[in-house]
Amino acid sequence: MNYSLLTVEILATLLGVGVLLADLWLPASARKLLGYVAATGVAILLTYALGSGAPADGTAFGGMFVVDAMSNYFKGFFLLATLVVLLMSIESSETLVGYAEYCALTIFAAVGMLFAASANDFILMFVALELITVTFYILVSFSRGRLGSLEAGVKYLILGALASGFMVFGIAFIFGAANTTNFYEIAAKQTELAKSPIFLVGLLLTVVGLGFKIAAFPFQMWAPDVYQGAPATTTAFLATGSKAAGFALLLRVAFGAVPDITAHWSRLILGLGIVTILYGSLCAIPQRSVKRLMGYSSIANAGYLLLGVAAASLSGGTAVLSYLGGYIFTVLAGFAVINVVVNRTESDDVSAFAALGQRSPLLATGLTVAMVSLAGIPPLAGFFGKFLLLKAVAAHIGTDKMFLLALLVACVGVVLSIYYYFGVVRAMFWPRNATDLTPIAVGGATRLAVVLCVVGVFYLGICPNALVRTAKQAVAGLNVPPSAAEVHTAAK
Repeated sequence: MNYSLLTVEILATLLGVGVLLADLWLPASARKLLGYVAATGVAILLTYALGSGAPADGTAFGGMFVVDAMSNYFKGFFLLATLVVLLMSIESSETLVGYAEYCALTIFAAVGMLFAASANDFILMFVALELITVTFYILVSFSRGRLGSLEAGVKYLILGALASGFMVFGIAFIFGAANTTNFYEIAAKQTELAKSPIFLVGLLLTVVGLGFKIAAFPFQMWAPDVYQGAPATTTAFLATGSKAAGFALLLRVAFGAVPDITAHWSRLILGLGIVTILYGSLCAIPQRSVKRLMGYSSIANAGYLLLGVAAASLSGGTAVLSYLGGYIFTVLAGFAVINVVVNRTESDDVSAFAALGQRSPLLATGLTVAMVSLAGIPPLAGFFGKFLLLKAVAAHIGTDKMFLLALLVACVGVVLSIYYYFGVVRAMFWPRNATDLTPIAVGGATRLAVVLCVVGVFYLGICPNALVRTAKQAVAGLNVPPSAAEVHTAAK
């Protein structure tokens, strides 16, 4: 077996183990340095993964593990999210008891995401997801002194175990019908398998398990409570890394293993996307907790992404990857600010952000950019991501009028999001009863994280061509067919 294909995963694992071992010899006063060490190590891995030293395309473990344009895209995504989360966590190093373990567990969760990016088999998909999920069981409840964190951890554990049970049962059905769990082999005989009720039931159960990971309706019930109760840094990693891992696997299954079945199920996926957008958007309106608001926002964004999957075309897949590329910078920018405010005030209520524009212009700017981008206002990354998704949906209106309904619902969701996102902005700059105007000191690591994310949001909104080109190459590697509209345009 060519172990060089697993270089990034092996090095990330060694980094996590190294952080744990270093904690044994460092004095308690110096353990904050482990955050900088871990972040530096991940930055080096990110440079390696994106550079010429990255392994060439190939497969390992008998075809279970694949390195291609799609895996390289998501590996860069996951490592970048891990880097920013580790920088954010330095701000919380004094409040996180066992900070070295927190950094190591964050890296181990990233290892699971790296394996998920390269999963080409239902068995490896399940193992990677369990590595991610089990690690998050601990990270969500890491603040053991807070009842909310423990409650969030228990809820995530119970519902996560339920989702894993659905997935295992589904994979068993798939193997029983197909006599294989490899995506390539299933794709080769999907015409025959599409006639097997056992295979279709197994595939549906597997999608249910993935639906939990991406917080799509009706598997979204855990997200608001867990987002609110978990430490802000953990919530940031859940909202970006864990969600993206779910979509990476969903794209592998939908476009790589069973593209023909996905095309037949487009209405089902479209319906789930529509309901998910409406549920997340409507439930976010009355929220006073900013972390809980971000939880419902995450649900709504999963709905938008499902519309791209339902398009079942090259443009739809490209839109999903492009949207995720901007989403990571947007959400991490928001949670970097939320983390600081929660640490200072021990509250995530909207009132805790009152007059933030006067108390810390940097934090207020970072959170404003995040909220405006999530609302889909140009020229930020969120606008361009939503534009690509809606464009992919609009291309199918001529063949299926349900896509017109999806387009209208998505537009309604955007309008609703402006209301609840800008409610936070209003509290920061135009507070009604702000009594505390004490300046907020921001650490260097958090400053770096906020600036990096804000620059990323603007850059991907103004100059998205490189991201779109990379995303298109990644999706094209899965042999996703173009839509009828794309074929017609190419013919012209």
